[in-house]
Amino acid sequence: MLEVPHGRLNVVVDGEADAPPILLVHSAVVNLHAWDAMIPPLVSAGYRVLRYDVRGFGDSTTEDVEFSNTDDLRAVLDATGTRQVAIAGNSRGAMISLDAILETPDRFVAYVWVGGGISGYEAPIEPPAAEQALDEAWEPAEQAGDIEAMADIDRRMWLDGPGQPPTRVPAAIRKAFMVMDRPLVDPKTVFGKPKAAEPPAATRLADLKIPTLIVIGELDSARTRASAAHLAVNAPNARLESWPDVAHLIGMEQPERLAAAIVDFLAPLPRWH
Repeated sequence: MLEVPHGRLNVVVDGEADAPPILLVHSAVVNLHAWDAMIPPLVSAGYRVLRYDVRGFGDSTTEDVEFSNTDDLRAVLDATGTRQVAIAGNSRGAMISLDAILETPDRFVAYVWVGGGISGYEAPIEPPAAEQALDEAWEPAEQAGDIEAMADIDRRMWLDGPGQPPTRVPAAIRKAFMVMDRPLVDPKTVFGKPKAAEPPAATRLADLKIPTLIVIGELDSARTRASAAHLAVNAPNARLESWPDVAHLIGMEQPERLAAAIVDFLAPLPRWH
């Protein structure tokens, strides 16, 4: 447990101490355990893998105060003795990662954006009917305090994929998702007040100079797919991979494939520590 101002972060480290480090940052509907199945292949490939629960998620805690997610991320690097790192973020974790890279580019050697977001960017599209239906179901469930209904909406949107059948993703993965998501939709959970990035990443994508791999699932939301396309066009050193058979939480659905893509992407780089 890492003490940070007005909070504590649960940090997990796997792999040899002198191996090149990779930091994995989870999405807003799960916690660090969403990466569990990716740890063995990344460690076997010769990497040291860092993970942490963002404030209010998993075993991390916070007081109800304003804080900086990027400060917390750098605190994890400092506490683990990590001077430079390759970073992979999923969803909100990709947004936090991108903000941190743009604030302190010297700490990062490569970036993997997985079904992510871009602070300050709203895709100029009308969501398809399946997404709108899930969006519209959220408010009544929230007003009723129906934790099970809210978690199920999250599961259908972010794990199954909008409009996809509940049988598409194995039952064990769907169950693991619900275990992680239920506490996050509980009104009693304290998340604090994260500060918005200033300036937002959307205005600075030309400054994203490090090698960037964008991985997007074609079963993901239309808004996330639009963000992937926007980043691919506007980041100067980015490559896009679009996978037809996966939705938003790629690290849970296809961990070995995502780990292999990360290993291949990082292989040409000089080693770092």
